[in-house]
Amino acid sequence: MSATPDTQRIAFITGKLAAPALRETVERLNSEADFEYEVIVLNIAVAALMTTGWVARKLQLPRGVTRVILPGYVSGDLQEVQDRTSANVERGPKDLRAIPELFGAASDSDYGDFDIEIVAEINHVPQLSASEVLAVATRYRDDGADIIDLGCNPDGNYAQIGERTTLLREAGFRVSVDSLQPREITDAVAAGAELVLSVNGSNIDVAQDLDCEVVVIPDAPSSLDGLEASISKLESWRVPYRIDPVIEPIAFGFAKSLGRYLEVRKRYPNAEILMGVGNLTELTDADSAAINVALLGFCQEISILSVLTTEVVHWAHSCVRELDLARRLVHFALRNGCLPKHLEPRLHLLRDDTLREYGERFFTDLSAEIKDHNFRIFAERERIHVLSAGLHVQGRDPFELFEQLSVKDPSHAFYLGYEMAKAVTALTLGKNYVQDEALKWGFLTREEESHLDKEHRRSS
Repeated sequence: MSATPDTQRIAFITGKLAAPALRETVERLNSEADFEYEVIVLNIAVAALMTTGWVARKLQLPRGVTRVILPGYVSGDLQEVQDRTSANVERGPKDLRAIPELFGAASDSDYGDFDIEIVAEINHVPQLSASEVLAVATRYRDDGADIIDLGCNPDGNYAQIGERTTLLREAGFRVSVDSLQPREITDAVAAGAELVLSVNGSNIDVAQDLDCEVVVIPDAPSSLDGLEASISKLESWRVPYRIDPVIEPIAFGFAKSLGRYLEVRKRYPNAEILMGVGNLTELTDADSAAINVALLGFCQEISILSVLTTEVVHWAHSCVRELDLARRLVHFALRNGCLPKHLEPRLHLLRDDTLREYGERFFTDLSAEIKDHNFRIFAERERIHVLSAGLHVQGRDPFELFEQLSVKDPSHAFYLGYEMAKAVTALTLGKNYVQDEALKWGFLTREEESHLDKEHRRSS
């Protein structure tokens, strides 16, 4: 079938070994996407050994090709290939099974917008030095926090709260103070704090003389008692406020506390509301990312536009970053009326969003084609596969596999051990394993330099 003027004609470039798998992947993709294609197999066994200069000399494109996708491992400047063709040239993914992701629905250009503000609390500030406070504040801001909250101790006045507030304000931070003590509140506000957490019937009078916004809470956390009276006073004094009905931990009124947020929104349809999400993330034995996404979905739907978090317990040490990603995800989903799905892979920390497999036929075909003695490692369907010329071993135990490989060189043995450890981790957690690449842990991924790239540099 000939291409229409608006149909892409794409050339996928590969080497001999990967050609069968690439053809199968592209053929399956082509049944779902509107483009025409050519799979061009260059005269080299391993596509990862290509350079852009070599491809530019060898590549001959059929007429009408508008886009060229090179293997992800190809080194060099793409402009070298671009100059020899009239098509757009790009690197594909290093794992050819991920090629379909290049043709997924393009996300809107405005993805990433948000309207929920993150207030990140530094706990136990009186026990920290000035440099420690500044370091935590900087990390929070780098992770997406909008306001740095200085958490004071509940049992006394902190004489240096003004100094710590000044320290952060002079460093360019927006600051709030977390205290019920009038003296701490007034000292922090005098030094530049723009938000007070919190006021209720016990200390509401301090708000009358403050030139800043306050968070108002009920007199009893398990109810809305006293909230209406406190709000009436703040409005009569023209003090700006946010309402926090106080979310309760699981087993201590969690469901009812969510109902109080709904009730407050009903009573005060235009009021600013804050939710302290740390009462769930800090007090629940579960990874915090999914909890944060769910809570921010709730917040977005009823216009709770500020959240308070902290990072005290170890499993919650990335809450600020999680909230920053989550607020963008839920904002996009609500604005566009779409599910918050297949939009934010950085929040897939434990398992990958899609598990890609080659299938048994791939290993049979590849084993027959390999002519060199370099090991190729794969992991899928609960088994590790190791292939080289005349060799295909597979199994679940990397120690048993290693015994069948007859590896003499210590450095090579170390490399194989490292890669097999990654493969076992991937099989255990349901992740994609790609040899010579870091496992993907969402925004926690630590990219690693390709061992193959290092070898190329050493040999060049």
